[in-house]
Amino acid sequence: MSSILRVVFLGSPEFAIPSLRALVNHPDIEVVLVVTQPDRPSGRGRRLTPPPVKVAADELGIVSMQPDTLRDASAIELIRSVQPDLLIVVAYGEILRKSILTLAPLGCLNVHPSLLPAYRGATPIPAAILNGDAETGVSIIKLVAALDAGPIIAQQQVAIAADETSGSLSDRLARLAADMLPETMLAYANGRLVPREQDDEQATYTREWTTDDARIDWSMPARQIEQLIRAADPWPIAWTLFRGERLRILQASPSDAALDDGQPGSAALVGRELLVRCGDGALQITQVQPAGRRAMNAIDWWRGLRIDAAVLDDEPK
Repeated sequence: MSSILRVVFLGSPEFAIPSLRALVNHPDIEVVLVVTQPDRPSGRGRRLTPPPVKVAADELGIVSMQPDTLRDASAIELIRSVQPDLLIVVAYGEILRKSILTLAPLGCLNVHPSLLPAYRGATPIPAAILNGDAETGVSIIKLVAALDAGPIIAQQQVAIAADETSGSLSDRLARLAADMLPETMLAYANGRLVPREQDDEQATYTREWTTDDARIDWSMPARQIEQLIRAADPWPIAWTLFRGERLRILQASPSDAALDDGQPGSAALVGRELLVRCGDGALQITQVQPAGRRAMNAIDWWRGLRIDAAVLDDEPK
């Protein structure tokens, strides 16, 4: 291996861009190829749109490829042809097979936004918020055939703020990963970092979210609903039904205000607060987005309805 570490970078969403830029800007690292997902339909017009990493690679002047799958022999051969010392994966979007994991002499390192072995899988950031964790972090691991189970090369933790959303936490973890990655890679390549195996018995797992996962169950405690609202921001956005249409709940906080007896989901204006009864406690709703309309102040929305009380999501789930 030469003194310059030759790297192929695999990534797709915004989360991966700070790491890509950090590697490109390091004098002892050369990103010889970027591998990212194909263009996908996006927006109301469903226009083909390149992934954010493709746009960043073009801006940085780095050659990129967008294979439909890395199971394709021609894609594997193209990566091999640039003679990388190491592959780096940051939210690429496909589970990699052994043919990729063993392609470079130093193997393949992966950035995962959790304190592994906690929250292996697709959605570690919202999972940490949804579960009310006090901290999370970034793990850099050597990829193996099992899901996020490879030995840990480096790990750093951060506190989760009380008002943290998945979006804001993702931004912070992306910056932390970018700070960690270059020196971690170089230390690993030079044999100064010894990987440590994960404790599989402590592993927990996450899965891809759907819009149904973000539907509010008002029989839950107010604190858990508030965590769901933050975890589902910016996607898929927490929602409930009102008059047969989806009402997005964008911002809320648990309230100490006392409510009259009523079923979970009962909403009323109490003083200057729009409160909803939960299974335990009440939730103050501060920002909503009615179906087909823009986000708006919750009290303005409620006053426009000209009603005293209502029950949210009173249809069977």
